[in-house]
Amino acid sequence: MTMSKDAKTLAPAAAAPATGSGTHGKNTINDVARLAGVSKKTVSRVINDSPLVRPDTRQKILSLMQQMGYAPDPQARGLAFRRSFLIGLVFDNPTAQYIVNLQYGALDALRDSGFELVVHPCDSKSEGYIEGIKRFVQQQKLYGVILIPRVSEDQALADVLKEIGCRYVRIASVAMDEPANMVLTHDRQAGAEAANYLESLGHRHIALVTGPKRYRSSIERGGGFTEALAKRGIEIPPEMIYEGGYTFESGVAGAEWLLTKHPRPSAIFACNDEMAAGIYKAALRMGLSIPGDLSVVGYDDSPLASQLWPALTTLRLSVRDLGRQAAAMLLAENWPRAAQAQAGISVSPHLVVRDSCQPPQN
Repeated sequence: MTMSKDAKTLAPAAAAPATGSGTHGKNTINDVARLAGVSKKTVSRVINDSPLVRPDTRQKILSLMQQMGYAPDPQARGLAFRRSFLIGLVFDNPTAQYIVNLQYGALDALRDSGFELVVHPCDSKSEGYIEGIKRFVQQQKLYGVILIPRVSEDQALADVLKEIGCRYVRIASVAMDEPANMVLTHDRQAGAEAANYLESLGHRHIALVTGPKRYRSSIERGGGFTEALAKRGIEIPPEMIYEGGYTFESGVAGAEWLLTKHPRPSAIFACNDEMAAGIYKAALRMGLSIPGDLSVVGYDDSPLASQLWPALTTLRLSVRDLGRQAAAMLLAENWPRAAQAQAGISVSPHLVVRDSCQPPQN
């Protein structure tokens, strides 16, 4: 994986053939052409999947390249075609595991494609962050960009990418763009599933720890949760809703605030697993048992969910699939037409029931 000047890489990149000088031993594109008895231009056409090569010649060249262990340099290929073979991953997200899983998914799609992944963290609250992303895209000559929450929710950023002609895919909880530019996560539907589960266990005094209001995912998860409870005749009063920050510490603070209310909630839905873990810590400090005194539901099904004791009931969202789908859309040869034909691309969460919930004692 390549990274931008201020980026931190979290996973290895997939290597693949491209046009340029060979990277294995001393073999070059000229050597391949000489041994195959063809021109360098013909070899280049084969590497770049040009239809202007006869099938038998193509197979001969591909077999020879494999025998020679020839794998040309992706950067040289980019120079030859006046673009880089790099896909950017732009994020402003406090959850490290989410970023790692997304990278692995993108790398799944990029493997053997000749493309590599470059990651670019940013601060969407800082002045001029969009201009910084624009410079990053232009300096790296990116082929395309994957945007994840919260930057994926910024229409001004999407408009800038359109303006400079950079293809992009936005991962978000609701449709904010043309289908060719979207992978949907259906967070509202998942919030409703958590609400229906807790209500089915008999819980009536229920609290909610959301993410930051500026995140659309937080609005959708919390909104789906409260709306589903309202349909079942349960209203969550404002004092039973705490705005967290998608961090462990905010989960602790939220639980300490909510668990002093009267009546004390018998169940809490946290809008991600890290905040749910914080609720565990606060409950332990207060002498409350999970699930005996308090049921907890999280969101994401990160590795943390199964590591907690008792294991956390949570909404599973395959983040790796999100990365894979987004990268595959960008690689579509006739994008955005090919991606448009796949309208409705999405990854839907579903409830994973473990040991952190039971019917209320009272």
